[in-house]
Amino acid sequence: MTKTAHHELVILGGGPAGYVAAIRAAQLGIDVACIEENPVFGGTCVRVGCIPSKALLESSHLYEEAQHKFGDHGLNIQGIELDLEKMMARKTKIVSALTGGIDMLFKKRGVKAYHGRGKLRDAESIEITPSKDADKDQPLVVTADQILLCPGSVPASLPSVEEDGDLIGNSTAALSYPEVPEELVVIGGGYIGLELGSVWNRLGSNVTVLEAFDRVLPGLDNEMANLAHRAFKKQGVTFHTNSMVSSARVDKSQSKPCTVEVKDGDTIYCDRVLLATGRAPATDDLGLAAAGIQTDRRGFIEVNEHFETPVPGVYAIGDCIGGAMLAHKAMEEGIVCVERMAGIASEVNYDVIPAIVYTYPEIAMVGRTEEQLKEAGIEYNKGVCPLGANGRARTLGDTDGRVKILADAQTDRVLGVHIIGPRAGDLIAEAASAMEFGASSEDIARTCHAHPTLSEAVHEAALDVDNRAIHTA
Repeated sequence: MTKTAHHELVILGGGPAGYVAAIRAAQLGIDVACIEENPVFGGTCVRVGCIPSKALLESSHLYEEAQHKFGDHGLNIQGIELDLEKMMARKTKIVSALTGGIDMLFKKRGVKAYHGRGKLRDAESIEITPSKDADKDQPLVVTADQILLCPGSVPASLPSVEEDGDLIGNSTAALSYPEVPEELVVIGGGYIGLELGSVWNRLGSNVTVLEAFDRVLPGLDNEMANLAHRAFKKQGVTFHTNSMVSSARVDKSQSKPCTVEVKDGDTIYCDRVLLATGRAPATDDLGLAAAGIQTDRRGFIEVNEHFETPVPGVYAIGDCIGGAMLAHKAMEEGIVCVERMAGIASEVNYDVIPAIVYTYPEIAMVGRTEEQLKEAGIEYNKGVCPLGANGRARTLGDTDGRVKILADAQTDRVLGVHIIGPRAGDLIAEAASAMEFGASSEDIARTCHAHPTLSEAVHEAALDVDNRAIHTA
Protein backbone atom coordinates (compact mmCIF):
# COMPACT_ATOMS: atom_id res chain seq x y z
CA MET A 1 0.00 0.00 0.00
CA THR A 2 1.34 3.44 -0.95
CA LYS A 3 2.47 5.51 2.00
CA THR A 4 0.83 8.91 2.10
CA ALA A 5 0.98 12.09 4.15
CA HIS A 6 -0.92 15.37 4.13
CA HIS A 7 0.23 18.94 4.79
CA GLU A 8 -1.38 22.32 4.52
CA LEU A 9 1.41 23.47 2.20
CA VAL A 10 3.86 21.37 0.20
CA ILE A 11 6.80 23.10 -1.47
CA LEU A 12 8.43 21.40 -4.42
CA GLY A 13 12.08 22.48 -4.49
CA GLY A 14 14.51 23.33 -1.70
CA GLY A 15 16.54 26.14 -3.25
CA PRO A 16 16.52 29.78 -2.09
CA ALA A 17 12.87 30.24 -3.09
CA GLY A 18 11.70 26.97 -1.54
CA TYR A 19 13.60 26.76 1.70
CA VAL A 20 12.97 30.42 2.58
CA ALA A 21 9.25 30.03 1.82
CA ALA A 22 9.16 26.90 3.97
CA ILE A 23 10.77 28.60 6.97
CA ARG A 24 8.52 31.66 6.70
CA ALA A 25 5.45 29.44 6.37
CA ALA A 26 6.44 27.54 9.51
CA GLN A 27 6.91 30.83 11.37
CA LEU A 28 3.33 31.70 10.42
CA GLY A 29 2.04 28.45 11.88
CA ILE A 30 1.45 26.67 8.57
CA ASP A 31 1.97 22.90 8.47
CA VAL A 32 4.59 22.85 5.70
CA ALA A 33 6.74 20.26 3.95
CA CYS A 34 9.55 20.74 1.45
CA ILE A 35 10.59 18.22 -1.20
CA GLU A 36 14.14 18.32 -2.60
CA GLU A 37 15.60 15.84 -5.09
CA ASN A 38 19.21 16.45 -4.03
CA PRO A 39 20.70 14.98 -0.84
CA VAL A 40 20.95 18.48 0.67
CA PHE A 41 18.85 21.63 0.57
CA GLY A 42 20.06 24.93 -0.82
CA GLY A 43 19.44 24.55 -4.52
CA THR A 44 21.79 25.66 -7.26
CA CYS A 45 22.77 28.79 -5.33
CA VAL A 46 24.24 27.07 -2.29
CA ARG A 47 25.38 23.81 -3.86
CA VAL A 48 26.74 24.69 -7.32
CA GLY A 49 26.20 28.40 -7.87
CA CYS A 50 26.46 31.55 -5.78
CA ILE A 51 28.29 30.17 -2.76
CA PRO A 52 30.95 27.90 -4.32
CA SER A 53 31.71 30.42 -7.07
CA LYS A 54 32.19 33.22 -4.51
CA ALA A 55 34.46 30.96 -2.45
CA LEU A 56 36.66 30.38 -5.51
CA LEU A 57 36.53 34.06 -6.46
CA GLU A 58 37.80 35.03 -3.01
CA SER A 59 40.54 32.39 -2.95
CA SER A 60 41.73 33.18 -6.47
CA HIS A 61 41.67 36.92 -5.74
CA LEU A 62 43.92 36.43 -2.71
CA TYR A 63 46.25 34.28 -4.82
CA GLU A 64 46.55 37.03 -7.40
CA GLU A 65 46.96 39.73 -4.74
CA ALA A 66 49.73 37.76 -3.05
CA GLN A 67 51.55 37.50 -6.36
CA HIS A 68 51.13 41.04 -7.61
CA LYS A 69 49.86 43.42 -4.92
CA PHE A 70 51.25 42.47 -1.54
CA GLY A 71 54.59 44.03 -2.42
CA ASP A 72 52.92 47.45 -2.55
CA HIS A 73 52.15 47.01 1.15
CA GLY A 74 55.73 46.09 1.99
CA LEU A 75 54.90 42.40 2.17
CA ASN A 76 57.54 40.58 0.15
CA ILE A 77 56.45 36.98 -0.17
CA GLN A 78 58.44 34.48 -2.18
CA GLY A 79 57.45 31.14 -3.62
CA ILE A 80 53.66 31.47 -3.75
CA GLU A 81 52.25 28.11 -4.80
CA LEU A 82 48.76 27.11 -5.79
CA ASP A 83 47.22 24.14 -3.98
CA LEU A 84 44.10 23.70 -6.11
CA GLU A 85 42.96 20.62 -4.21
CA LYS A 86 42.99 22.52 -0.92
CA MET A 87 41.22 25.50 -2.51
CA MET A 88 38.46 23.18 -3.72
CA ALA A 89 38.26 21.54 -0.29
CA ARG A 90 37.70 24.95 1.32
CA LYS A 91 34.89 25.62 -1.15
CA THR A 92 33.28 22.26 -0.35
CA LYS A 93 33.52 22.88 3.39
CA ILE A 94 31.72 26.21 3.07
CA VAL A 95 28.95 24.62 1.01
CA SER A 96 28.55 21.77 3.51
CA ALA A 97 28.26 24.17 6.42
CA LEU A 98 25.51 26.17 4.73
CA THR A 99 23.49 23.19 3.52
CA GLY A 100 23.72 21.68 6.99
CA GLY A 101 22.49 24.97 8.39
CA ILE A 102 19.29 24.69 6.35
CA ASP A 103 18.65 21.22 7.77
CA MET A 104 19.07 22.63 11.26
CA LEU A 105 16.67 25.50 10.55
CA PHE A 106 14.06 23.09 9.17
CA LYS A 107 14.22 20.96 12.30
CA LYS A 108 14.07 23.99 14.59
CA ARG A 109 11.08 25.51 12.76
CA GLY A 110 9.22 22.25 12.24
CA VAL A 111 9.46 22.05 8.46
CA LYS A 112 9.01 18.47 7.27
CA ALA A 113 11.77 17.54 4.82
CA TYR A 114 11.40 14.96 2.07
CA HIS A 115 14.26 13.85 -0.17
CA GLY A 116 13.46 12.66 -3.66
CA ARG A 117 12.18 13.66 -7.07
CA GLY A 118 8.75 15.22 -6.72
CA LYS A 119 6.22 15.12 -9.54
CA LEU A 120 2.67 16.42 -9.61
CA ARG A 121 -0.02 13.74 -9.90
CA ASP A 122 -2.74 16.39 -9.95
CA ALA A 123 -3.38 19.81 -8.43
CA GLU A 124 -3.52 18.41 -4.89
CA SER A 125 -0.88 15.69 -4.71
CA ILE A 126 2.77 15.03 -5.44
CA GLU A 127 4.43 11.66 -6.00
CA ILE A 128 7.94 11.30 -4.60
CA THR A 129 10.60 9.03 -6.04
CA PRO A 130 12.86 8.78 -2.97
CA SER A 131 16.58 9.44 -3.24
CA LYS A 132 18.93 6.71 -2.03
CA ASP A 133 19.52 8.46 1.32
CA ALA A 134 15.84 9.21 1.97
CA ASP A 135 14.12 7.95 5.10
CA LYS A 136 12.77 4.45 4.40
CA ASP A 137 9.51 5.37 6.09
CA GLN A 138 9.13 8.48 3.91
CA PRO A 139 5.73 8.64 2.18
CA LEU A 140 5.62 8.12 -1.57
CA VAL A 141 2.68 10.49 -2.07
CA VAL A 142 1.96 13.74 -0.24
CA THR A 143 -1.28 15.65 -0.55
CA ALA A 144 -1.70 19.32 0.21
CA ASP A 145 -4.23 22.08 0.56
CA GLN A 146 -1.80 24.27 -1.38
CA ILE A 147 1.27 23.50 -3.50
CA LEU A 148 4.15 25.88 -4.17
CA LEU A 149 6.42 25.11 -7.13
CA CYS A 150 10.06 26.19 -6.76
CA PRO A 151 12.03 23.99 -9.17
CA GLY A 152 14.62 26.68 -9.94
CA SER A 153 16.65 26.73 -13.13
CA VAL A 154 19.38 24.89 -14.98
CA PRO A 155 22.26 26.10 -17.15
CA ALA A 156 21.05 26.95 -20.64
CA SER A 157 22.42 24.84 -23.49
CA LEU A 158 23.16 25.57 -27.15
CA PRO A 159 22.43 23.04 -29.89
CA SER A 160 25.75 23.87 -31.53
CA VAL A 161 27.77 23.12 -28.40
CA GLU A 162 28.37 19.42 -27.76
CA GLU A 163 28.69 19.23 -23.99
CA ASP A 164 30.40 16.16 -22.60
CA GLY A 165 30.13 17.36 -19.00
CA ASP A 166 33.90 17.40 -18.66
CA LEU A 167 36.02 19.22 -21.22
CA ILE A 168 32.99 21.07 -22.55
CA GLY A 169 30.56 21.84 -19.79
CA ASN A 170 28.54 24.40 -17.89
CA SER A 171 29.15 26.41 -14.74
CA THR A 172 28.80 23.36 -12.49
CA ALA A 173 31.74 21.68 -14.22
CA ALA A 174 33.79 24.89 -14.07
CA LEU A 175 33.52 24.92 -10.28
CA SER A 176 35.52 21.71 -10.02
CA TYR A 177 38.16 21.54 -12.74
CA PRO A 178 40.82 19.10 -11.48
CA GLU A 179 43.62 21.23 -12.91
CA VAL A 180 44.11 24.74 -14.25
CA PRO A 181 43.43 24.60 -18.01
CA GLU A 182 46.12 26.23 -20.10
CA GLU A 183 43.56 27.58 -22.58
CA LEU A 184 39.95 28.16 -21.51
CA VAL A 185 37.21 29.43 -23.82
CA VAL A 186 34.14 30.95 -22.17
CA ILE A 187 31.03 31.15 -24.33
CA GLY A 188 29.01 34.04 -22.93
CA GLY A 189 30.10 37.37 -21.51
CA GLY A 190 27.47 37.66 -18.79
CA TYR A 191 28.05 37.54 -15.05
CA ILE A 192 28.43 33.75 -14.84
CA GLY A 193 31.01 33.58 -17.61
CA LEU A 194 32.98 36.55 -16.34
CA GLU A 195 33.00 35.41 -12.71
CA LEU A 196 34.20 31.89 -13.46
CA GLY A 197 36.45 33.11 -16.25
CA SER A 198 38.03 35.46 -13.71
CA VAL A 199 38.68 32.58 -11.30
CA TRP A 200 40.63 30.55 -13.83
CA ASN A 201 42.35 33.58 -15.33
CA ARG A 202 43.73 34.43 -11.88
CA LEU A 203 44.87 30.87 -11.37
CA GLY A 204 46.84 30.87 -14.61
CA SER A 205 44.55 30.09 -17.56
CA ASN A 206 44.63 32.00 -20.80
CA VAL A 207 40.93 32.91 -20.94
CA THR A 208 39.08 33.88 -24.11
CA VAL A 209 35.49 35.13 -23.81
CA LEU A 210 33.16 34.88 -26.81
CA GLU A 211 30.10 37.13 -26.60
CA ALA A 212 27.34 37.26 -29.23
CA PHE A 213 26.39 40.84 -28.39
CA ASP A 214 28.53 43.89 -29.12
CA ARG A 215 29.44 44.31 -25.44
CA VAL A 216 29.93 42.27 -22.30
CA LEU A 217 27.47 42.24 -19.40
CA PRO A 218 24.32 42.95 -21.42
CA GLY A 219 21.66 44.53 -19.24
CA LEU A 220 24.06 46.46 -17.03
CA ASP A 221 24.58 50.19 -17.34
CA ASN A 222 26.70 50.66 -20.45
CA GLU A 223 29.23 52.96 -18.76
CA MET A 224 29.87 50.43 -16.01
CA ALA A 225 30.07 47.53 -18.47
CA ASN A 226 32.67 49.40 -20.53
CA LEU A 227 34.76 50.15 -17.43
CA ALA A 228 34.58 46.50 -16.43
CA HIS A 229 35.53 45.35 -19.93
CA ARG A 230 38.60 47.58 -19.81
CA ALA A 231 39.58 46.23 -16.38
CA PHE A 232 39.22 42.60 -17.46
CA LYS A 233 41.38 43.20 -20.53
CA LYS A 234 44.11 44.66 -18.29
CA GLN A 235 43.92 41.46 -16.25
CA GLY A 236 44.72 39.44 -19.36
CA VAL A 237 41.31 38.19 -20.46
CA THR A 238 40.81 38.16 -24.25
CA PHE A 239 37.42 39.23 -25.59
CA HIS A 240 35.68 38.67 -28.90
CA THR A 241 32.33 40.46 -29.07
CA ASN A 242 29.84 40.05 -31.92
CA SER A 243 31.01 36.44 -31.99
CA MET A 244 28.50 33.70 -32.68
CA VAL A 245 29.69 30.17 -31.91
CA SER A 246 28.74 27.86 -34.77
CA SER A 247 30.06 24.71 -33.06
CA ALA A 248 32.07 23.44 -30.12
CA ARG A 249 33.15 19.83 -29.79
CA VAL A 250 35.73 17.55 -28.25
CA ASP A 251 38.32 16.19 -30.68
CA LYS A 252 41.08 14.44 -28.80
CA SER A 253 43.04 13.82 -31.99
CA GLN A 254 44.10 17.49 -31.83
CA SER A 255 46.88 18.78 -29.57
CA LYS A 256 44.16 20.79 -27.81
CA PRO A 257 41.12 18.56 -27.20
CA CYS A 258 38.40 21.20 -27.70
CA THR A 259 37.56 22.85 -31.00
CA VAL A 260 35.40 25.99 -31.09
CA GLU A 261 34.29 27.35 -34.44
CA VAL A 262 33.16 30.97 -34.62
CA LYS A 263 30.95 32.30 -37.39
CA ASP A 264 33.00 34.67 -39.56
CA GLY A 265 35.93 34.17 -37.18
CA ASP A 266 38.94 31.98 -36.54
CA THR A 267 38.63 28.46 -35.15
CA ILE A 268 39.90 28.26 -31.56
CA TYR A 269 41.60 25.22 -30.06
CA CYS A 270 41.62 24.99 -26.27
CA ASP A 271 41.80 22.67 -23.27
CA ARG A 272 38.33 23.35 -21.88
CA VAL A 273 35.14 25.18 -22.81
CA LEU A 274 32.77 26.81 -20.35
CA LEU A 275 29.26 27.32 -21.72
CA ALA A 276 27.78 30.27 -19.82
CA THR A 277 24.87 31.54 -21.89
CA GLY A 278 22.39 32.02 -19.07
CA ARG A 279 19.89 29.76 -17.36
CA ALA A 280 16.58 28.11 -18.25
CA PRO A 281 13.61 27.20 -16.01
CA ALA A 282 13.76 23.65 -14.65
CA THR A 283 10.13 22.89 -15.44
CA ASP A 284 10.53 19.68 -17.43
CA ASP A 285 9.18 16.44 -15.96
CA LEU A 286 7.34 18.08 -13.05
CA GLY A 287 3.96 16.68 -14.01
CA LEU A 288 2.63 20.15 -14.78
CA ALA A 289 0.24 18.87 -17.44
CA ALA A 290 -1.29 16.41 -14.98
CA ALA A 291 -2.18 19.35 -12.77
CA GLY A 292 -3.52 21.39 -15.69
CA ILE A 293 -0.60 23.82 -15.79
CA GLN A 294 1.02 24.99 -19.00
CA THR A 295 4.30 26.80 -19.59
CA ASP A 296 5.12 29.45 -22.15
CA ARG A 297 7.37 28.72 -25.14
CA ARG A 298 10.49 29.27 -23.00
CA GLY A 299 9.31 26.92 -20.25
CA PHE A 300 8.27 29.53 -17.68
CA ILE A 301 5.18 29.09 -15.52
CA GLU A 302 2.72 31.96 -15.70
CA VAL A 303 1.36 33.33 -12.42
CA ASN A 304 -0.78 36.24 -11.25
CA GLU A 305 0.15 38.98 -8.77
CA HIS A 306 -0.32 36.50 -5.91
CA PHE A 307 2.05 33.96 -7.59
CA GLU A 308 -0.90 31.67 -8.23
CA THR A 309 -1.00 29.65 -11.44
CA PRO A 310 -4.24 29.36 -13.45
CA VAL A 311 -4.92 26.28 -11.32
CA PRO A 312 -6.34 27.38 -7.93
CA GLY A 313 -4.20 26.35 -5.00
CA VAL A 314 -1.02 25.84 -7.04
CA TYR A 315 1.58 28.60 -6.84
CA ALA A 316 5.04 29.16 -8.36
CA ILE A 317 7.96 31.46 -7.54
CA GLY A 318 11.63 31.97 -8.30
CA ASP A 319 13.50 31.25 -11.50
CA CYS A 320 10.64 29.18 -12.95
CA ILE A 321 8.39 32.25 -13.37
CA GLY A 322 10.95 34.44 -15.14
CA GLY A 323 12.28 37.86 -14.34
CA ALA A 324 15.70 38.31 -12.82
CA MET A 325 17.15 34.88 -12.03
CA LEU A 326 18.62 35.95 -8.71
CA ALA A 327 18.58 34.08 -5.41
CA HIS A 328 17.56 37.14 -3.39
CA LYS A 329 14.67 37.88 -5.74
CA ALA A 330 13.48 34.29 -5.31
CA MET A 331 13.78 34.57 -1.52
CA GLU A 332 11.67 37.70 -1.46
CA GLU A 333 9.03 36.00 -3.59
CA GLY A 334 9.00 33.06 -1.18
CA ILE A 335 8.33 35.30 1.79
CA VAL A 336 5.69 37.38 0.03
CA CYS A 337 3.91 34.36 -1.42
CA VAL A 338 3.38 32.55 1.90
CA GLU A 339 2.55 35.78 3.71
CA ARG A 340 -0.23 36.39 1.20
CA MET A 341 -1.43 32.83 1.75
CA ALA A 342 -1.66 33.75 5.44
CA GLY A 343 -3.63 36.91 4.67
CA ILE A 344 -0.77 39.34 5.26
CA ALA A 345 -0.46 42.32 2.91
CA SER A 346 2.96 41.88 1.33
CA GLU A 347 4.64 42.59 -1.99
CA VAL A 348 7.92 42.43 -3.89
CA ASN A 349 9.21 45.74 -5.24
CA TYR A 350 10.72 44.57 -8.51
CA ASP A 351 12.06 48.07 -9.20
CA VAL A 352 14.48 47.72 -6.29
CA ILE A 353 16.15 44.34 -6.81
CA PRO A 354 19.93 44.81 -6.69
CA ALA A 355 22.24 42.85 -8.99
CA ILE A 356 25.92 42.15 -8.38
CA VAL A 357 28.78 40.79 -10.47
CA TYR A 358 31.49 39.44 -8.14
CA THR A 359 34.43 39.99 -10.44
CA TYR A 360 37.38 42.27 -9.72
CA PRO A 361 36.34 45.00 -9.74
CA GLU A 362 32.93 44.19 -8.32
CA ILE A 363 29.96 45.67 -10.14
CA ALA A 364 26.61 46.39 -8.50
CA MET A 365 23.44 48.12 -9.58
CA VAL A 366 19.89 48.78 -8.47
CA GLY A 367 17.13 50.51 -10.38
CA ARG A 368 17.36 51.79 -13.92
CA THR A 369 20.32 52.30 -16.20
CA GLU A 370 20.99 55.49 -18.15
CA GLU A 371 20.00 53.68 -21.32
CA GLN A 372 16.63 52.68 -19.85
CA LEU A 373 15.91 56.22 -18.68
CA LYS A 374 16.73 57.65 -22.10
CA GLU A 375 14.59 55.06 -23.82
CA ALA A 376 11.67 55.88 -21.51
CA GLY A 377 12.12 59.61 -22.10
CA ILE A 378 12.70 60.34 -18.42
CA GLU A 379 14.81 63.40 -17.68
CA TYR A 380 17.41 62.78 -15.01
CA ASN A 381 20.39 64.30 -13.25
CA LYS A 382 23.58 62.35 -12.72
CA GLY A 383 26.10 62.45 -9.89
CA VAL A 384 29.43 60.63 -10.04
CA CYS A 385 32.23 60.04 -7.56
CA PRO A 386 35.44 58.41 -8.86
CA LEU A 387 37.00 56.19 -6.21
CA GLY A 388 40.30 57.95 -6.65
CA ALA A 389 38.75 60.74 -4.57
CA ASN A 390 37.88 58.37 -1.71
CA GLY A 391 40.36 58.07 1.16
CA ARG A 392 39.38 54.52 2.11
CA ALA A 393 39.79 53.33 -1.48
CA ARG A 394 43.29 54.79 -1.49
CA THR A 395 44.23 52.98 1.73
CA LEU A 396 43.00 49.77 0.13
CA GLY A 397 45.09 50.50 -2.95
CA ASP A 398 41.95 50.01 -4.99
CA THR A 399 40.94 53.23 -6.70
CA ASP A 400 39.72 52.01 -10.09
CA GLY A 401 35.97 52.52 -10.08
CA ARG A 402 33.18 54.95 -9.42
CA VAL A 403 29.72 55.45 -7.96
CA LYS A 404 26.95 56.86 -10.17
CA ILE A 405 23.57 58.05 -8.95
CA LEU A 406 20.70 58.83 -11.33
CA ALA A 407 17.87 60.99 -9.96
CA ASP A 408 14.66 62.27 -11.49
CA ALA A 409 15.23 65.80 -12.81
CA GLN A 410 11.88 67.01 -11.47
CA THR A 411 11.49 65.23 -8.12
CA ASP A 412 15.11 64.29 -7.30
CA ARG A 413 13.90 60.79 -6.45
CA VAL A 414 16.69 58.24 -6.92
CA LEU A 415 15.98 56.11 -9.99
CA GLY A 416 19.18 54.10 -10.25
CA VAL A 417 22.55 53.58 -8.60
CA HIS A 418 25.53 51.94 -10.28
CA ILE A 419 28.82 51.08 -8.58
CA ILE A 420 32.04 49.55 -9.86
CA GLY A 421 34.92 49.02 -7.48
CA PRO A 422 35.86 47.36 -4.17
CA ARG A 423 32.95 45.95 -2.14
CA ALA A 424 30.37 47.31 -4.55
CA GLY A 425 28.08 44.45 -3.59
CA ASP A 426 27.96 45.68 0.00
CA LEU A 427 27.72 49.36 -0.90
CA ILE A 428 24.64 48.81 -3.07
CA ALA A 429 22.56 47.89 0.00
CA GLU A 430 22.41 51.53 1.09
CA ALA A 431 21.14 52.54 -2.33
CA ALA A 432 18.51 49.79 -2.35
CA SER A 433 17.27 50.83 1.10
CA ALA A 434 17.12 54.48 0.04
CA MET A 435 15.16 53.64 -3.09
CA GLU A 436 12.79 51.33 -1.20
CA PHE A 437 11.80 54.30 0.96
CA GLY A 438 11.52 56.63 -2.02
CA ALA A 439 14.58 58.69 -1.08
CA SER A 440 15.90 61.61 -3.06
CA SER A 441 19.56 62.21 -3.80
CA GLU A 442 19.27 65.06 -1.30
CA ASP A 443 18.24 62.56 1.40
CA ILE A 444 21.44 60.58 0.81
CA ALA A 445 23.51 63.76 0.62
CA ARG A 446 22.09 64.98 3.97
CA THR A 447 22.90 61.68 5.70
CA CYS A 448 26.21 61.73 7.58
CA HIS A 449 28.51 58.97 6.34
CA ALA A 450 31.38 57.72 8.51
CA HIS A 451 34.93 58.65 7.54
CA PRO A 452 37.01 57.09 6.13
CA THR A 453 34.74 54.59 4.41
CA LEU A 454 33.92 53.52 0.90
CA SER A 455 30.33 54.56 1.56
CA GLU A 456 31.48 58.18 1.42
CA ALA A 457 31.67 57.71 -2.34
CA VAL A 458 27.91 57.16 -2.37
CA HIS A 459 27.52 60.36 -0.33
CA GLU A 460 29.78 62.29 -2.69
CA ALA A 461 27.92 61.05 -5.77
CA ALA A 462 24.64 62.18 -4.19
CA LEU A 463 26.14 65.63 -3.62
CA ASP A 464 27.31 65.69 -7.22
CA VAL A 465 23.74 65.22 -8.48
CA ASP A 466 23.22 68.86 -7.41
CA ASN A 467 26.73 69.93 -8.54
CA ARG A 468 27.97 70.43 -4.98
CA ALA A 469 30.51 67.64 -4.59
CA ILE A 470 33.17 68.47 -2.02
CA HIS A 471 36.06 66.13 -2.83
CA THR A 472 35.87 65.99 -6.61
CA ALA A 473 36.40 68.77 -9.12
